[in-house]
Amino acid sequence: MRRRVTPVPARAGAAAAALVLAAAGALLGAAAGTAQAAEVSYATHCVPPAGVADPIDGTTKVAITAPATAKVGDTVDITWKFVQAASKNPDIIDLPANSVQPSGTLKAAGAQTADIAMQGPRENPAIPKGGDMVLSDMTGTLKLTSPGEVTLTPDAYTVNAFSTDTVCTPKETVPKAATIEVTGSGSSESASPSDSASASASASASPSDSASASASASASASDGTGSGQTDFTGKEVEVPYACKTPIGDKSATSPVQINAKKNGGSFDLTVQFKKSVMDSPADIPADSVKPSMEVVLGGADKGTVHVEGPTNSSAIKSGDPIEIPDLTGTYKPGASGTSTLSPGVLTIKALGTTTTCTPTKTEVSLTLDTTQQASGASGSTTSGSSGSGGGSSSSGGLAETGDSSNGALKALGLVAGTAILLGGAVFTFMPRKRTR
Repeated sequence: MRRRVTPVPARAGAAAAALVLAAAGALLGAAAGTAQAAEVSYATHCVPPAGVADPIDGTTKVAITAPATAKVGDTVDITWKFVQAASKNPDIIDLPANSVQPSGTLKAAGAQTADIAMQGPRENPAIPKGGDMVLSDMTGTLKLTSPGEVTLTPDAYTVNAFSTDTVCTPKETVPKAATIEVTGSGSSESASPSDSASASASASASPSDSASASASASASASDGTGSGQTDFTGKEVEVPYACKTPIGDKSATSPVQINAKKNGGSFDLTVQFKKSVMDSPADIPADSVKPSMEVVLGGADKGTVHVEGPTNSSAIKSGDPIEIPDLTGTYKPGASGTSTLSPGVLTIKALGTTTTCTPTKTEVSLTLDTTQQASGASGSTTSGSSGSGGGSSSSGGLAETGDSSNGALKALGLVAGTAILLGGAVFTFMPRKRTR
């Protein structure tokens, strides 16, 4: 049987087509109105870590992407894209891929005010000495609380590489980069910016990797009785160190995390250094680097717990990354109650020399509920083979070997730098060069 096809009048077909086109145009218009991207540039003053390079003045160019319109109560996503960073990579060291992390602050003003924390992932191509800094896009969120016009303006930002921070601040009034038209009823609720990335975006960070960064503040643990919990994870904390080296005094910052595993009435400790890789400035033979630390007890308990790691198992060639192993030891509680564990004095023995790094500020990494044990730690230093559960003694580590070790030390001093082995990171302090 044949089907009869009713022809559509030409005018009706044209009208239908017009309706389709109009609908498509409306959809396109709605999509275009949901987001906006605006680029601004501003003079910027950047301060690298002390002793690495002189301060740098340059121009920052960024593009801010945010919704053009939104309603009160909405939480909006915002992106900060670096079109151009204010400074280049100094002529000191090549930066490997995925070693640089940006964080910063975006200012909201107008209908509501807020400092919006922004952070990007540690993602970048390899950047050679003197090369343009390539920074990942930063993201953040803002909860809208009042109707009206909310403007977004870039502010200071931090570039973290190898646990060191370069802080860049505006030298002039920065023009607004984006505007959100907020509709709806007003609210007495205060502006509530939240960071879509990790929290130690310190214009410190922290950078931590790290970066990174605020895991649970304390692995609040019980002593295991009744709870059944045996593994306790500490918080990663940024520890600033003042280091005395064979060649001079230096300062550096490294992220540290203390974890514990219950073992009877005691705890097996593991201390980890998170952002701990940097290229070696010279050839280092096997079994030449020996790290150790005194973990500081607080709260109910007192004293320290000795932890240490093995020496490097294989030779490290100049230019290869240096990694430090986990530091381990045993904590035998000397008191019942809530006890805290914080990173303490770090000692690095390398090629017959000793570098001692003392924290200039301490922060608790791990909190445990403890039960007093016989010959426990309270009021004493639980180090070495003292019988107080502080782990095995390093017995001084590598011995001082006289002239031969001095020769090795000179080798480490090549490439016009002083190498400081700091808990899994080799911080290289180079003589200052002319500002680029």
